[in-house]
Amino acid sequence: MTARRFALLLATLLVLAACGSADDQSAGDEAAGSEPAAAESSEPAAVPSEPAETSEPAAAAGATVEVSETDLGSILVDGEGMTLYVFDNDTDQTSACTGDCAANWPPLTDDVSAGDGVDESLLDITERDDGTAQVTYDGQPLYYFAGDQAAGDTNGQGVGGIWWVVGPDGQRITGDDAAASLSY
Repeated sequence: MTARRFALLLATLLVLAACGSADDQSAGDEAAGSEPAAAESSEPAAVPSEPAETSEPAAAAGATVEVSETDLGSILVDGEGMTLYVFDNDTDQTSACTGDCAANWPPLTDDVSAGDGVDESLLDITERDDGTAQVTYDGQPLYYFAGDQAAGDTNGQGVGGIWWVVGPDGQRITGDDAAASLSY
């Protein structure tokens, strides 16, 4: 196994441990950060670790959501080229990613404007459980992935079969890639 695939697998397992089902996530938040019992989760156990350290990727006020061309197709990125993701467990513009999950999948929380290729009518704001605002696109809360270190990285694509890049039409892009094809 190459070092890159090993690092990607390790990051994936860490994220899966922090981002179980919506029920698991709520239970973890109520228990002040304690991990849900393994029997409560359908997710595999992972090696305990602290969330990856990253600089805060949330865009500054007045930043831009743009479209970038990648090997996955046209996807949404912030003004610095950092990939934006959506989470299958979110419902009705409500984020299901809180606590440890949000440490690995930081929400896009600042006001943004639509750049080239982005439909401004699809950009909106929703309120998170902690009272902060989160940017949505076509009703889906937007996130970064702590495992993306540089503009153009898409290491979060397909993680756990529940995290996806999103196209300018607001649709999740779920094509095959290395993360989605890993066996858990």
